[in-house]
Order: sequence, then structure tokens, then C-alpha cells
Amino acid sequence: QVQLVESGGGLVQPGRSLRLSCAASGILFINYNMAWYRQAPGEQRELVARIGVGGSTNYADSVKDRFAISRDNSKNTIYLQMNNLKPDDTAVYYCEAQDRLRPVNYWGQGTQVTVSS
Repeated sequence: QVQLVESGGGLVQPGRSLRLSCAASGILFINYNMAWYRQAPGEQRELVARIGVGGSTNYADSVKDRFAISRDNSKNTIYLQMNNLKPDDTAVYYCEAQDRLRPVNYWGQGTQVTVSS
């Protein structure tokens, strides 16, 4: 019963900030690379940010220098700090856990982020 539960989404005006959280359970968290993806209506799911088991990060070009991913292994949680939000950031944001040793991954149900004036 693996669970990834996202929270923190909502409706914000352009230029404001949000912080998303993803709480994981049912996995040995320290063995998983973690990531945030997003999917806008009519679009494919795209990688937003990834954080490895050792803390290394990478970002999509569209969010680089605006978003920051982090992880707290003591809480089995990852975060996505989103600053200077733009309307194009509007999407459902999904949390992903990738096993570093096995060909298996898990997904959360997503949290809606809407950026609109």
C-alpha cells in the first residue's frame, strides 16, 4: 500500500508563490529518487524537477531559477517551492517515487495549481 499524497496546490495570482508537499508512505524513502511532474489540460505529463537520493537536483528549463525541489528524509516528504508563478505553470502537479534499484515507480494523485489574475 504505497501512498504518495500531494498537498499545497491552489489558486494564486501571477508572481506569487506556492509550496507543494508530497508525503510518502509504504516505501523505504531513502532508496528512492523523487520528482515532481505536471500535466496541463491537453498536454503530456512533463518533468518539472527531480531530486536524487543524495540530494542532487535537476529542473525543467521552464522553471529553472524559479522552482526549488527539496527532500526531508526524516519526514519521508519532498517539497516544491514555486516562486514567481506564471499562468503557464497552471497544471496538476504529481509526485513520483523511483526505486533506484528496481524498475518500479509510484505516483501520487496530484494537486491542482492554477495561476490566474
